[in-house]
Amino acid sequence: MTTALISHDDCLDHVTPPGHPEQVARLDAVLGALEPMDLLRVKAPLAAEDDLLRAHPKEHVDAIRAAAPSQGWRSLDADTHMSAGTLTAAYRAAGGVVRAVDMVLGGEATNAFAAVRPPGHHAERQTAMGFCFFGNVVIGAKHALDHHGLDRVAIVDFDVHHGNGTQDLVEDDPRILFCSTHQSPLFPGTGAAHEVGVDNVLNVPLPGGTGSKTFRDAYEQIVLPRVDAFSPELLIISAGFDAHADDPLAGMNLTTADFGWVTEKLCDIADKHCAGRVVSSLEGGYDLPALGASAAAHVNVLKERGR
Repeated sequence: MTTALISHDDCLDHVTPPGHPEQVARLDAVLGALEPMDLLRVKAPLAAEDDLLRAHPKEHVDAIRAAAPSQGWRSLDADTHMSAGTLTAAYRAAGGVVRAVDMVLGGEATNAFAAVRPPGHHAERQTAMGFCFFGNVVIGAKHALDHHGLDRVAIVDFDVHHGNGTQDLVEDDPRILFCSTHQSPLFPGTGAAHEVGVDNVLNVPLPGGTGSKTFRDAYEQIVLPRVDAFSPELLIISAGFDAHADDPLAGMNLTTADFGWVTEKLCDIADKHCAGRVVSSLEGGYDLPALGASAAAHVNVLKERGR
């Protein structure tokens, strides 16, 4: 089998105000870096309403739809803005992760990377925030559980910012294990080690300045053993690359090689428990060269493991 790359040009139509870090050029950088790779390229569908409602109440979905402007921008908070193309892009982003889950669980691909935007891990049940509108990876995880009949899905988030939205959406669902490494203190101010949900949340806050050794030790000693013990039937990755040393929005000091390393380690867990079934979705990463190189390192590992 192979690795699927799921994206859509509509994700480029989510246009943020000038100077905003979550810009169209991010997706261009990722897709440009992945262009030379032999991947199964698939267009992200629009998310079905039923899939969105697995993670969010109807009031939230209706509010996002109602907020969509026909021109210009509408600001939901100081960081989170909608343009005329945002609503469709958000539906494509969530739908792309669902399609990735369907492909991997249906045997069309060994693993998949959803190169989509807007990102999703800050979107809470009824609150869009932190550049995010819908909880993309949670929508994919709940689709795997409810539609495909899985019992256990693990989500691992190595974005530099804590996935408060993902935690909010899963902390009462023991079928989902959520593990996050993130810089602390940093936006959004959540993700303390004592936040454990129904014993299904593992937060590993790391100080600013954290480099390769501390990051890798955190995975080897804390995260990987927890995921291994959970024995997931599917592993979903919130792939944010903003812990890179060059990223302007945070203060960790990871290298491009660290993202390849953590991907290898997560694929080892997936090989052991779920026939290598991994779905990854783009989250953060705001230095364009570092983002492109790190995404390429991540997907190259998926591609080599997907042969």
